[in-house]
Amino acid sequence: MKKRSAARSSAVTGVLALLLAGALAASPAATATGSKPVPPRVPTSTGYGGAVSSLDPVVSEVGLQVLRKGGNATDAAVAMAAAIGVTDPYSAGIGGGGFFVHYDAATGQVETIDGRETAPGAIEHDAFVDPATGEPYPFYPDLVTGGVSVGVPGTPATWERALERWGTTSLRQALRPATKVADQGFVVDQLFHDQTVANQERFEALTSTSELFLPDGEAPEVGSVFRNPDLAATYRLLARGGVDAFYEGVLAEEIADAVQTPPVAPGTELPVPAGSMTAEDLASYEVVDRDPTVVSYRGYDVYGMAPPSSGGTTVGEALNILEQFDLASLDDSAAMHHYIEASALAYADRAAYLGDGDFVDVPVSGLLDDTFAQERACLLDPAAAAAKPVAAGDARSYDGVCDEPAAPASEPEDTESTSTTNLTVADRWGNVVEYTLTIEQIGGSGIVVPGRGFLLNNELTDFSIEYDADDPNRIEPGKRPRSSMSPTIVLADGRPVLALGSPGGSRIITTVMQMLINRIDLGMTIEEAIAAPRATPQNSARTTAEQGFIDRYGTALSGYGHQLVPDVTIGAATAIEIGPDGLLTAVAEPTRLGGGSARVVRPAVP
Repeated sequence: MKKRSAARSSAVTGVLALLLAGALAASPAATATGSKPVPPRVPTSTGYGGAVSSLDPVVSEVGLQVLRKGGNATDAAVAMAAAIGVTDPYSAGIGGGGFFVHYDAATGQVETIDGRETAPGAIEHDAFVDPATGEPYPFYPDLVTGGVSVGVPGTPATWERALERWGTTSLRQALRPATKVADQGFVVDQLFHDQTVANQERFEALTSTSELFLPDGEAPEVGSVFRNPDLAATYRLLARGGVDAFYEGVLAEEIADAVQTPPVAPGTELPVPAGSMTAEDLASYEVVDRDPTVVSYRGYDVYGMAPPSSGGTTVGEALNILEQFDLASLDDSAAMHHYIEASALAYADRAAYLGDGDFVDVPVSGLLDDTFAQERACLLDPAAAAAKPVAAGDARSYDGVCDEPAAPASEPEDTESTSTTNLTVADRWGNVVEYTLTIEQIGGSGIVVPGRGFLLNNELTDFSIEYDADDPNRIEPGKRPRSSMSPTIVLADGRPVLALGSPGGSRIITTVMQMLINRIDLGMTIEEAIAAPRATPQNSARTTAEQGFIDRYGTALSGYGHQLVPDVTIGAATAIEIGPDGLLTAVAEPTRLGGGSARVVRPAVP
């Protein structure tokens, strides 16, 4: 059996608005008339013996049952991730990748698995250029729909590696609950229906996809039961043969064929560009054990994901900058001004330095150095917003001395999808998992592998669309595209006190950052921290924010010179806080994307 891990130290906006508007209108728990009961959507649960949080009640129920039957956090996380592939197939599944962060109670160590997708070995630097025009394909829906955007999936290998390192069960056992859900079906809610409708043009362009998700040419109705027997059969294949059954043999050939020759429907007007992935690319895929990033903030140790994720370094750098200021002594509007300015500085450095550290020199130690943070904090004016975008600092040469600000940089480009999903698990033994996984766009590449029941990712569009030899996120064969996924575990005195993460593309970083500030600096409870309105400052002249944030802070922040523009929803987080005597507070979104589901094994007595 081939080993699939390598140890190492170290135009969419309109579509999205439609999806989120529908999500906010979704009922808390849809039920099919006379059929399947739906587990509850519970935004907050407190208790003992283990806890789970996800964006889907069926997924959380799967994880809760694993914990109740004696499984640990890793066992539950893998089972939940497999269930996400059934009930939320447009956000994640075995056709994608992600980052798995684990706290081991036995060793006191935080460790991570990089299951990010990789570019095929034959990819060209101009892969995203339309040969008919000589210009890059329009991002949506042209570039994201087709084989050229598909990276070699890492999710199945991540599950195998996580269970190998920390699990107590087999992959066969971990897949059983999700296989049952795929066979028996789940109740379609408003979000699933609306996401299908928003993707209808893309799905109709591919025969295998329309057959699965557009039965009789229409999106499944809210309250109906959606079954996916093809995915159940694929899970059974993996249960019998392990992940070698995915990365080698017939299924690998079928994946490669779907990428190289997408099953295009006759008459489609979308270009559906083909990719170059081969079965050999799949056979050579490996997950990577990476050292986490870590910074100290207000007495807490904040652990995150290292490159190719930009989450750990960008969250960490921004926190280091903010630690130069006493946010707790400021009013909330002033604190949000500091948050916006620190985020802009960290995003400038993200754009300048972050990429796959196996291909480019990412100065991780410099970006997370307190002296570098002091130098960057010199540029944060407590009384006024800086002109955006701000320039990057020099993370390879710094002395903490204040310099004159450099000339403004160019406006950053953001093509990262706001899709993805996140889950959080803690078990009775004190182990904790924070896992963010994705297929990138809502609906990924749009390609369902014929007869297999799962969508392939469009993760390669996280590379810079146009090739630049000086860009750390340029396209290269075998390279992993830069990500913003930010699964985070926070320790105090060597023990976990908080785990959190979110979907949302490049907005993930600010969602995690703002939740940490809300909880640590502003004194909110973890329930309040996750529910509070959000902004996502990313070094642009204007800051995108939820309407609730604008209503609360807009007038005051305009006095600093900030321009806020509204968006429907930013992020959809999950978290678990570990309190005194092991009391667990599991939280999920109360309203965003229809609300999540947070459960505990033994509820606390009121």
